[in-house]
Amino acid sequence: MIEKLRSIKCYMLDMDGTFYLSDHLLPGALDFMDYLANEKLDYLFLTNNSSKSKEMYTDKIRKLGFFVDDDKIFTSGEATSIYLRKHTNYQKIYLVGTYALEKEFTAAGYELNEKDPQAVVLGFDITLTYEKIWKACDLIRGGLPYIATHPDFNCPTENGFMPDIGSFMAMIEVSTGRKADVIIGKPYRHIVDAVVEKTGYTLDEIGMIGDRLYTDIALGKAGIKTVLVLSGETRTEDLASSEFKADIVVKDLEDLLYQMRK
Repeated sequence: MIEKLRSIKCYMLDMDGTFYLSDHLLPGALDFMDYLANEKLDYLFLTNNSSKSKEMYTDKIRKLGFFVDDDKIFTSGEATSIYLRKHTNYQKIYLVGTYALEKEFTAAGYELNEKDPQAVVLGFDITLTYEKIWKACDLIRGGLPYIATHPDFNCPTENGFMPDIGSFMAMIEVSTGRKADVIIGKPYRHIVDAVVEKTGYTLDEIGMIGDRLYTDIALGKAGIKTVLVLSGETRTEDLASSEFKADIVVKDLEDLLYQMRK
């Protein structure tokens, strides 16, 4: 089964449930990264969460014991800015997002504009206010293009779940009658296209490793190979009923590495 991975030059790695769980690395995490380095294979840590900066993720991963550079973290926020640069001429954006996402967009050359924006971008905003959502609804109801960084309804926490961008999108739809024109993050192809744009690898050279069938493994529809690890959300009994099928299913990164070395 590992023959399916022979063409891959860059692995996209989900983080929580795949590389680490809460505050500890999962089995095989460091050994797998050593293997990639030794084989001169590339990687990106991929996350839908657009509320955090790259630095926040690198800081966490470094504290867990793996040194990672900021440019190896790829968020749906960065993917959104790449999508806008490639497919639109928008320069002035009304952005609903955290300070970290605002910094990412301004660094990418966008003007954050409340008075005369060309488009609305909705991120996972844990600093959301009624004023922000009201303004966004007015602009969306008025017909401005409306882009969302990702579709997740909830964000997992140690104590359960917190409302994510999908719940904001539902509120906007009820108020304005409009769904997002474009959604960038997993499971949508746009985030894979953004990785292609960022790295220069072809679809045949990119693989996704993750623990969620409906986000990570669903990216297989974009034309990439997928590896499901059973170290996070998905259980073996979930496989039969899922419409999304991984090319390879393993227990964890340790098991994947064992299979690759056979």
